[in-house]
Amino acid sequence: MLAEQRQELILKTARERGSVKVVEIAEELGVSLVTVRRDVTALVASGLLARVHGGATLPHARPAAPGPGRPPANGHDGPTIGMLVPSATYYFPEVVRGARDAVEAIGGRLVLGISRYLPAEDRDQVDQLLRGGVDGLLLTPSRAPGPGGEDAWMGRLPVPVVLVERRAEIGSGLEHLDRVASDHALGAAQAVRRLGALGHRRILLVARSGSPTTPAVHAGYTAAMAALGLTPPDPAGVETPHPGEDADGFDRAVTRVIEAARTGAATAALVHNDQDALLLVSRLRAAGLDVPGDLALIAYDDEVAALADPPLSAIAPAKHEVGRIAVELLAARLADGDEGRAPRHISLVPRLRLRETTEPADPNAPTEASGAIPSAVPTPTTPSRTSETDRTPA
Repeated sequence: MLAEQRQELILKTARERGSVKVVEIAEELGVSLVTVRRDVTALVASGLLARVHGGATLPHARPAAPGPGRPPANGHDGPTIGMLVPSATYYFPEVVRGARDAVEAIGGRLVLGISRYLPAEDRDQVDQLLRGGVDGLLLTPSRAPGPGGEDAWMGRLPVPVVLVERRAEIGSGLEHLDRVASDHALGAAQAVRRLGALGHRRILLVARSGSPTTPAVHAGYTAAMAALGLTPPDPAGVETPHPGEDADGFDRAVTRVIEAARTGAATAALVHNDQDALLLVSRLRAAGLDVPGDLALIAYDDEVAALADPPLSAIAPAKHEVGRIAVELLAARLADGDEGRAPRHISLVPRLRLRETTEPADPNAPTEASGAIPSAVPTPTTPSRTSETDRTPA
């Protein structure tokens, strides 16, 4: 069982029982006490659990918001807000923290549900939150709501809903909902523009397959390359499956990137996401290649990029702010109702954080060359190595 799966089960148990004990969880999952303590520590660090002697509990647990005509319990008269996210361990903990801080600021209570990127679980978790008496919902469905209408049920729920880090396509039935999301297309474009400004002309996209974020990253990359008059080394990009689910497929994708860097077919890469970028850097170095000398690199997400060796330049979505604004949108909708308030669609621009993996390209390197490597990536001359000249702290 992967760490993410264990941690999601620990969270689920905490929601069902109100708290978890390390000894009991270790016995139920058949793992060591050390493993469970490590998982609990990670969840506490993410703000999803609060440590108590021998285990953990849900943070800042409060009684549910009072119904109409009933006095508030323990002086807390704010709303009870349900929040659905697909993961408790990557990207979304900071979004949850932003939402939690905003809910606490209005005297409310935040209740969390985790779907594990399973669309069927989206509905089950929402049903549980509604049965718990939430006043409104912050929803990040497992997939981006498409035009088929299969997610239209979210627009017919009995409480106000705000979409978080998801954009509803026309025809999805959710266009009328308030939403706040990172502009991932613009984030990707920032990375390409930065690499282009450093002289790179052969910029490769490496993106996680199946991620709801990947289409926007691909769109931003493609648009920025076109705006700079550049031809992508591989128009489709290199797709990386989840390394824990398809190790062989991930290895094949990494091999393609290594060959592109070795031959000079690519001198720079935008890599979505951080975890894949860390693994890629390790494999590149094992193959005798230098980052950024042989391949300059910008990661996408900035979850763990700063912890890499070398620290990775990264595009950093404003996750905490996304969570905060989502609560503000929902609180306004709860206060004003649907009448007289137009839906709000808010986009937040990610930031580029330069560290140690972005380096200027060789100005004398050719922009076109003959030959090819697997996947039809053109093969130009390998650039020389230069030093980083524009570096800012994270």
